[in-house]
Parts: sequence; structure tokens; C-alpha cells
Amino acid sequence: MCGVIFAFTIMAISGRAISFQLDTFEIMAYRSLVGVLIVVIIGSITGQMKKLRFKKMKLHFFRNLGHFIGQNLWFFALSLIPFAQLFAFEFSVPIWVAICAPFFLSEKLTPVRIGSALVGFCGILLVARPGMEPISIGILAAAGCSIMFAFTSITTKLLTRTEGIIDILFWLTLMQLVFGIICAGYDNDFKLPNSSTLPWLVIIGCCGLLAHYCLTKALTYAPATIVTPMDFARLPIIATIGMLFYNEPLSFLIILGAIIIFLANYINIRAEAKRKTNATTH
Repeated sequence: MCGVIFAFTIMAISGRAISFQLDTFEIMAYRSLVGVLIVVIIGSITGQMKKLRFKKMKLHFFRNLGHFIGQNLWFFALSLIPFAQLFAFEFSVPIWVAICAPFFLSEKLTPVRIGSALVGFCGILLVARPGMEPISIGILAAAGCSIMFAFTSITTKLLTRTEGIIDILFWLTLMQLVFGIICAGYDNDFKLPNSSTLPWLVIIGCCGLLAHYCLTKALTYAPATIVTPMDFARLPIIATIGMLFYNEPLSFLIILGAIIIFLANYINIRAEAKRKTNATTH
């Protein structure tokens, strides 16, 4: 989880650094190119590429399209709103998953899930602060990326039932590379990396894969009840970085809203863990 916190924090800083030189489609195209190269090299060395499957391509497509949209919105929001506000919106992803899971994963919509979702939305309102200040395009982008990431989480869970990690990562990076090239080139103005943007693009590509790998490994070593609270450490770290190096105000309402969102997620996770334990013992 220290790897996850480090990777997401560095990726946010890197994305901010080049957000005014490259558009989000170009960033995603180069990030995906780095990802494809890493997956193919590691997969070839370990022999995993031989196990690559060409099944569930329709699900892969919609999963990766949703992630592509969400990641573009995330990079776009990076240049418009404070780091802490964007990260706080990210913590609402499990709330959207809890709401949508009954419809896509045949899971029950329990009273705890409903209650935690309502509490979580109160936190989201504190982060977005509707009525207190205009709803900006950056706020809408951050909210949109959290919904898209929730869709990605649900479709990823569907894929993991039958597909291996090499299939998911390979088709993720390859499809998003194609999406990025198409979208970045629609205006016939595809910028090539230069000496100032290339290092940041490599860092973004490496950190993106590192974060997903570390999170997956963390969940194999410890239950979500332990992993999720550690992930929350991203918020104070990025808020402090934003305050010290980017002159971003450390808003009390954003921190309070993020804490409420975290508590809603934690209540739901604890309830799910207890339910699974009871089901196992009986």
C-alpha cells in the first residue's frame, strides 16, 4: 500500500506538470504506450504472454473504454481543481460500486450499503460544496471520473472471474493506446514528446501500472478492512504537497467531506467482511 500511495501521488504531480503542454488524450496515449511495452516485456520474460486469451473481448472493450474516459477526466481535473479535492472524489468510487453492484454483479442491496451510500453522498456534497461556490467544469470532471472508475471496478471484477491478470493488463494498455491515438489525432495536432515532457510521461506510465499491481498484491496479503484505511493516507499527503508547493488552500470542508466518505466506505467494508465470515462459519 505504500507503493500505491507513492505511485498515485507521483502520477498526480507528473500529470499536473505536463497538463499545460499536452492534452489528456496525448497523455493517455503515451502512458498506454509505456504500459504496453512494460506488460509485453515482463510477460515475455515470465512466459505469461503465451497464456494470452482472446475471449471476453466485448467486456474488455467496454471496461477499457470506461477506464479511458475516467482517466482522461482525472487528468483534466488535475489542472483545474486542488489535488485534495480530486483525491477526495476518488474515495467515492466504492460508494458507486456498492450502489451498482446489485445490478451488474447480482449482489444484494443491503440496508448497510444503502446507509453507507447516503452517508457517503453527504461527504461528496461537502467536497463539491454546491450552493457555496459555482459547480465548475473541474468538479464535474472529478465527479465523472469517480463514476467511470466505479464502472471499471465492476467490470474488472467480472473479468477476474475467468481472465488472468496478464489478459486484463495487456488489453487495458493496448486498447487505451488505440483510444488515445484516435482521440489525440482527431484534430491533426498530435504533439510528440520533447526533452521536458518525456521523463514525466515515462513516470506516469510506470506509476500507473505500479499502482494497480501494488493494490492487487496488497489485497492478496491483507483484507480490504486493512487495505482501505491505508489508501486514505493519500489524501493528507497530497493535500500537504498541494499546500506547500502549489499554494493550494487546505480546505477544512474538503478534509471533513473526505473523512465522511472514508467512514462510509469503511462501514460498508466491515459489514461485507462480517457477512462473509458468517457465511463461511455457517
